[in-house]
Amino acid sequence: TSTDKYGGRGGKKLIESAVKKYAVANDLKVLQPKNLKSKKFQAELKSLNADLQVVVAFRMLPVAVWDMPPIGTINLHGSLLPKYRGAAPLNWAVINGDKETGATTFFLKHEIDTGDLLFTTKVEIGEEATVGEVHDELMMNGAELVLKTVQTIEKGDYTPQPQDESLVSKAPKIFHETCQIDFNQSTQKIHDFIRGLSPYPTAWTMLDGKKLKVFRANRLIESHDLPTGKFITDGKKYLRITTQDGFIDLLQIQLQGRKRMDVKSFLNGYKLPN
Repeated sequence: TSTDKYGGRGGKKLIESAVKKYAVANDLKVLQPKNLKSKKFQAELKSLNADLQVVVAFRMLPVAVWDMPPIGTINLHGSLLPKYRGAAPLNWAVINGDKETGATTFFLKHEIDTGDLLFTTKVEIGEEATVGEVHDELMMNGAELVLKTVQTIEKGDYTPQPQDESLVSKAPKIFHETCQIDFNQSTQKIHDFIRGLSPYPTAWTMLDGKKLKVFRANRLIESHDLPTGKFITDGKKYLRITTQDGFIDLLQIQLQGRKRMDVKSFLNGYKLPN
């Protein structure tokens, strides 16, 4: 698992991964390599004589590590491979308005997310669901899928399937700069964009020279002749932003320097500039 890091208030608290905490509590050996290519680390890992390795939400492994066990190394990926290969599969599934997603177990090989497939599990993506909510549901399903995969491999009752390269799509890493909302789009597309980035890394726009994060919003599809990106409010109950074909009705927001709150609470203590 990852190395311990200092964080919290003032950066003085030593933070251990949940994996380490569980392992220590259950007398399981823990390795926390800073360098995965370290000969000392690799020798220690090899001494465990593993038949199979399981990787979940870790960093990219060198060949010497994932190719070590005789059976190989399996990975859990948050998409229905070969769809959404890359760092942010769940985000892109929601951003693109998909109706379902899932998780896949597969054998690691050198090119990222390209190995032979083992098993999948699917979950529906609701029209209002955020990526955080989809993640939490898929997290439990994914854990069960890993267990099923390991037990099936143990029995020797499995047939890995190569990925169909004609069905490949990418899910590149998302950066803060690319989370800015473009209101020159349809209301639906903006709504999906907000959902696909909530609660992290969070879609944002600018209000009175400050960043305004948007965690949740509604769609209002109706024609208007206003410029896109214009804030509309009654000063009490609603705060809306014009889009190409309607309005995004903000529900949960966070202005730079303030706490996250619902729109009514925000408007109670903030007067929008004219």
